[in-house]
Amino acid sequence: MAELSLREIAQFTDGEIIQGNPSLKFEKYTIDSRLIEGGELFFAIKSKRNGHEFVNDAFDKGAGGAIISENLNIRYKDKALVFVSDTLIALQELGKRVVSIYNPKIIGITGSAGKTTVKEFSAEIMKPFFDTLKAEKSYNNHLGVPLTLLKLQNNHEIAILEMGMSSKGEIRRLTEIAPPDISVITNINPVHLQFFESIEEIALAKKEILEGTKENGIAILNFDDPLVMKIAEDFRGQKIYFGLNSDALIRAENIEFKGFSGISFDLIYGEEKERIKFRLLSISYLYDLLASLGIAYSLNIKLKDIKNIIPELKPVSMRGEIIRLRSDIIVINDSYNSNPKALEFVLKDYSHLPAKRKVAVLGDMLELGRDSPIFHFQAGEKVVDYGYNCLITVGKESKKMLEGALSKGMNHKYLLNFENSEEAGEHLINFIRRGDLILIKGSRRIKMEKIIDKLKNNWLKE
Repeated sequence: MAELSLREIAQFTDGEIIQGNPSLKFEKYTIDSRLIEGGELFFAIKSKRNGHEFVNDAFDKGAGGAIISENLNIRYKDKALVFVSDTLIALQELGKRVVSIYNPKIIGITGSAGKTTVKEFSAEIMKPFFDTLKAEKSYNNHLGVPLTLLKLQNNHEIAILEMGMSSKGEIRRLTEIAPPDISVITNINPVHLQFFESIEEIALAKKEILEGTKENGIAILNFDDPLVMKIAEDFRGQKIYFGLNSDALIRAENIEFKGFSGISFDLIYGEEKERIKFRLLSISYLYDLLASLGIAYSLNIKLKDIKNIIPELKPVSMRGEIIRLRSDIIVINDSYNSNPKALEFVLKDYSHLPAKRKVAVLGDMLELGRDSPIFHFQAGEKVVDYGYNCLITVGKESKKMLEGALSKGMNHKYLLNFENSEEAGEHLINFIRRGDLILIKGSRRIKMEKIIDKLKNNWLKE
């Protein structure tokens, strides 16, 4: 972690030391008092809860200091305190200053889906070549990005950051904190439409990463996504395209699905070509891999040096995990999140897998705005189009999926809706049969992973 003195922290955040030795050093930083192990600098962020309410709790657990913007009755007189005008801005400015001190190459990844997987794949691919810092979990917002940057150390040559958004201007702010040397746009899908008038507006918000890329920077772009191509038209730096189109510099050709063994394909990597085995099952994962390889290509890494890494890449938690239960039952855990395009991808990609019966267990897709009923109805149609035998939905909005599936001829006795994931999990325990393939996917707030837990507890192999 970045080691900074209290004096430097106050200087970089435009704050005032009101308590503590200016020479005191910090190298751990947090916004969550529950995670304190000892010695951290706690930022009292005002969000859903006011972090100032937990400053004394943080000190009780061993925090060494706090950044505050309110007058407080502090029980501890031996703890460091810096008073600032805004604790969030202080956190962001401190992250920004740490970037300027350590000067790593910044890789910024945005897109409607795939950001975390591209980050994880890229980190694995680059591990033999660069000392790399990557964002933890899905730390991709105004809090997560600066917290990640505060983990920088002198040895780090590269920092891989996710840059997410749910409104205009959010990515712009992230690029102000950490201007990317290399920017990646995975795709643009109808997500967060609750906050935008159209998918075109979403595209313009994603474009902020290109506008914030350093002069002479590089953009890694999805050639197969028309909106990505449109917003990148006036990008003045180098463009590296990935996709399945024959004009993409980094592309996959002659794709073969090998059942549960994964995918094999010809990888075109600039002027190089290699037949690749890829253990993941979905085309969406293949796109994530190609984006990661675009990053590697931009860093002048040779294909011969990474071709053996690709077959070892694994799915990120809750994103395409294969879980084998008793009685030859297979669960595909894609429960982390969902949107119409991502759902269509997985329905199609997993439809070719062998199974006696294919069961789609799908939760609400949230933040889709006024067209949410249409998207859910169409998703139900796709369930039938791709050959699934049963559809179980969770939540109010996903009831429209049942209508879509019924309109395509699915028998009503194989169409069920539950109010929450706990109820759906209880039903599935007795509903599933030997040889079933069960796909589980839904938006994050629906907590579809609870269904996974129910199935594991009752059907996991002994």
